[in-house]
Amino acid sequence: MLEPSVAAFNAEKSKVELRLIPNTHGPISTDDVNQLLKQPNFAMLFPITPAIDKAVKEVNALCGQKPGNHELFFTIAERKDGSISISISDDKMQATMKITSAWGGKDILLADVLNNLKSNKIKMGLSKPKIMALLQRLDILPPGEFCEGEIAIGKAAINGEHAILTRKVPLARERLLQPQEREDGTVDMRNLGALVTVKPNDILMIKQPATSGAAGYNVHGDTLNQTPGKDKLMMPGNGTALHPNDPNKLIATVSGQPVENKKGMQVDDVLQIKNVDVNYGHVNFKGSILITGDVHEGMQVKSSGDITVMGFVDSASLEAEGDVIVSKGVIGRLIKEQEFSTKIHAQGQICAQFVQYSNLIAEGEILVTKQLLHSHSDSGSTITVSDAQGRRGDLVGGKATAAKGIRAVAFGATAGTKTELFCAMQQQELKQELKALDESVKQLVLAGLDIEARLRKLPPKKDWQNDAGMIEQVKMMLDQKNLIAAERLKEEIEFEQVKNEVNGYYDRYFIRAEKHIFANVELHIGNAQNRTQREHGPSSVKNINAEISFDYSR
Repeated sequence: MLEPSVAAFNAEKSKVELRLIPNTHGPISTDDVNQLLKQPNFAMLFPITPAIDKAVKEVNALCGQKPGNHELFFTIAERKDGSISISISDDKMQATMKITSAWGGKDILLADVLNNLKSNKIKMGLSKPKIMALLQRLDILPPGEFCEGEIAIGKAAINGEHAILTRKVPLARERLLQPQEREDGTVDMRNLGALVTVKPNDILMIKQPATSGAAGYNVHGDTLNQTPGKDKLMMPGNGTALHPNDPNKLIATVSGQPVENKKGMQVDDVLQIKNVDVNYGHVNFKGSILITGDVHEGMQVKSSGDITVMGFVDSASLEAEGDVIVSKGVIGRLIKEQEFSTKIHAQGQICAQFVQYSNLIAEGEILVTKQLLHSHSDSGSTITVSDAQGRRGDLVGGKATAAKGIRAVAFGATAGTKTELFCAMQQQELKQELKALDESVKQLVLAGLDIEARLRKLPPKKDWQNDAGMIEQVKMMLDQKNLIAAERLKEEIEFEQVKNEVNGYYDRYFIRAEKHIFANVELHIGNAQNRTQREHGPSSVKNINAEISFDYSR
């Protein structure tokens, strides 16, 4: 064991010096030197491990030799101030501070923390209690130990909510899904209840306005802009008006049948007919049409509102600016290849209990509660073939195309009937729209920079403030700048919305079978396609990496 006197402070008392004569003190070990540093005067100092190892090696190498009579000198420990480091997350939304306790030197104080925060440009989201808690922990830490914790956190931007239009009255199509219950508890599919009508001052629709959201910030104090909610127009249609005391309420001004359209609602006069046949003739009515019986072969019915048929449609043509609702069934025949005798076109939805050998085109949804057989169906939204409980609903044969998704209880048949399904086919169009929006935003940025440059080149205001022509020119430039900024913001918001639609496209739009997908069903989802070779159970069929993928989890 070495004598304590071989180790001593230097003149400044900042370091510990070791003075040894190899032939007198050697041989020595690392433990011998470390024992010297455990003395009360040196215990708080930082041991310089490489210097200690070097001392042991050199002393032991010279021990017993003539050069070992000379004194050797080593610095084996020193005072070290406490240290502080701040790390910032990649998204600049979080800052973490690490404080290391001093080795006999100066400990970290609040002033050091504040200077470090300033040098790291951390301005926002700071928590003084968390900083003080770390400094208090420092008081009990042994030399060289550290404590760390989160001291600042940014605030994410809160995007605005889109405007929502909520309809407050039922529509004719909803009667199809709500047949009347008999006294014995069974359901009468022929009795769909009373016709839906409204009277003046009835509230038809309520608008929940879009919200602007709230901006956020990161720990550097940079503003994180929010995306305002997208507004949605609620325009009064025929027979409706905005409430005189509340522009977010749409009310009826006349009695009639409520009809939903793209921008709100309208109230139609209702033409009630028993049967549309050769004796009655074709029908073209400005309003809604209620046919309590059937539409017979070869007849045409056109309406500026809804068409509701309580019976059957047989080899006829129906065209509505609203919905087409057929309480019983739609029946057609194959005239020639790809052409059917029954054609239904609706700007709203098409709803029926069953459909066969017919051509259906709807800008809205197509809903068939029992069977959709050997028909061509095209929806700008979704196609659903299912009853309300999801127990039955067969889509067999023909071709079904939906912009968004297709759902049925069963697709195809045990006999392997060829059935074609197409959905989510518009991603490429959305990508082209996204590209066009990106280019438009870039052009608006350049236009804004050009206006800014022209404004900066203006002579001092005192030179033209009395020149009416110059004042008008400057005003026009400022108005143009504001218009460009507003248009840029609008298109940037639209860009983000389309971008989100593109990125999550195939997660939202897919084919869903509640029970079966039989063999010989052709599945087309975007650029992916497949034809089933066997029966599949309940599954969701999606486009994953341009391939058809079956997900059997519920």
